Amino acid sequence: MISTYEIIMRLLIGAIFGGIIGFERSTHGRPAGFRTHLLVCVASVLIMIVSEYYYYLSLIDPSYIRIDPVRLAAGAVTGVGFLGAGVIIKTGLSVQGLTTAACLWVVSAIGLAVGSGLYIAGTVGFVITYLSLWLLRMIEDRMPRLSYKFLHVVMHGEGDEEAVTSVVGKHNSTISNINYERDLEKEECVFDITIASRDRLSAGRILREISSVQNVKKVAIRN
Repeated sequence: MISTYEIIMRLLIGAIFGGIIGFERSTHGRPAGFRTHLLVCVASVLIMIVSEYYYYLSLIDPSYIRIDPVRLAAGAVTGVGFLGAGVIIKTGLSVQGLTTAACLWVVSAIGLAVGSGLYIAGTVGFVITYLSLWLLRMIEDRMPRLSYKFLHVVMHGEGDEEAVTSVVGKHNSTISNINYERDLEKEECVFDITIASRDRLSAGRILREISSVQNVKKVAIRN
């Protein structure tokens, strides 16, 4: 049976690992931060401690209880999945919160490892997770990658599509998709344009240049 000292040590290790990863998320303004990650990790440790306790009871008296310790761990992972879904937000063409959701999942796994007494596995998992969040972030920021923006243009009359697309082309960007809409009552033409670029787009410059195009009534850029 697990001793009281062992139980306290596992819970403290889980709180430290989860808290450190959660603190990193909090410093970057993520919705699930210090307290959330700490609680998820501690909860996972507790689940494994309870699972081991009932498994110990089943060994003492098989007629009293029979339990598979893996089932509680599987339930914990499923529950964390709902938390992860809550931090994923889709705004326009971008999806935010995927890294934080993955962190919650990893923190749960670290807690399950520590709760099972697999300290080396839990520690190595914690180190890899923290380095991936801290060190790989700096590498990722320097990597050229394709980004998308959503351009909404409203023009009076038939609309001059070529004048709008030429402005986009000046900024080393390509148009991946265009949707058209025509309002006969208001005599307006609407262009919804998806812009792809590997360079950082200057939204202000694009807005000013398109605003100067003749017959443009409204222009907006969203991520």
